[in-house]
Amino acid sequence: QDNRVSIWSVGDLGNAGLNGEYQGEPQLLCDIRHNGDVMDMQFLDQERIVVASSTGTVTVFRHHQNNQTLSANQRWEKAHYHVDQDTSCGGAACTGVICNNPEIVTVGEDGRINLFRADQKDAVRTIDNADSSTLHAVTFLRTIEILTVNSIGQLKIWDLRQQQNEPSQILSLTGDRVPLHCVDRHPNQQHIVATGGQDGMLSIWDIRQGTMPVSLLNAHEAEMWEVHFHPSNPDHLFTCSEDGSLWHWDTSTDVSEKPSFLHQGGRSTTYFSHNSVNQSVVSAWLSNDPTKDRMEITNLIPNQTLSVNSLDILGPCLVYGTDAEAIYVNRQLIA
Repeated sequence: QDNRVSIWSVGDLGNAGLNGEYQGEPQLLCDIRHNGDVMDMQFLDQERIVVASSTGTVTVFRHHQNNQTLSANQRWEKAHYHVDQDTSCGGAACTGVICNNPEIVTVGEDGRINLFRADQKDAVRTIDNADSSTLHAVTFLRTIEILTVNSIGQLKIWDLRQQQNEPSQILSLTGDRVPLHCVDRHPNQQHIVATGGQDGMLSIWDIRQGTMPVSLLNAHEAEMWEVHFHPSNPDHLFTCSEDGSLWHWDTSTDVSEKPSFLHQGGRSTTYFSHNSVNQSVVSAWLSNDPTKDRMEITNLIPNQTLSVNSLDILGPCLVYGTDAEAIYVNRQLIA
């Protein structure tokens, strides 16, 4: 009923114990009330956080580091709505937000895409009927190009410079129109995209060619809620699921000779080979030689019970949140 946005300090890496566990309690620095469920959030810069609400409102909170407080810096009321913006009950959940300072893009259950700028009161651009189904997530491909995923298994690419309200490209899962919940773009190769959805499968796409994924990989037993390439080491990818698992996918070369640097207890590593159709790309995610290209998959939560709803990763540090109302920090991810 009463939701909050909170900022925590989890200490520095120097305090990590031998097994990567943080020594000492995380500190709650500050928090602030939030109207509606928090559907998504992302830092815009060092001080500002953009938060998507189930009420359809998008808020920019500022973190004042000198006195450790949070304040609402800017708010777009009912950026997403079903009927019209003025009715009291007309809000539609804002399901996803992505920032590329000063630009902020939001998507929602109303199939609408908004482009905001951090210091402007009105939307820079709105595509009202971008989708007839729910848009679940969005990411930037380039500064002017975004990619959305929807509840009928489609990826759509939008060029924000174009005035027409049509996607420049549509890709889709064939057969069952499985809802897609999450998307991430490879940090160095902008044509490589990973998505996950209702059936727990991981799909890898090459948006330069074809309209179907180049790889479909069996992953989780329930919905995949989040997928992330490691920002500086994109041979590593992380996915988490309603089934309580969090998988680390490692395609860095020659798995067999590598020392294992992953989670000690309860390893469940499988080697996959996956086939693909493109020979010209060096990326392991699209590689076409299955003997050379083996993938190591490790579940980082061996005793899974409750849904893992969200994850993020930076350097050797993985953070994830679960239905146990707990946030976990694993600091010893990649040696």
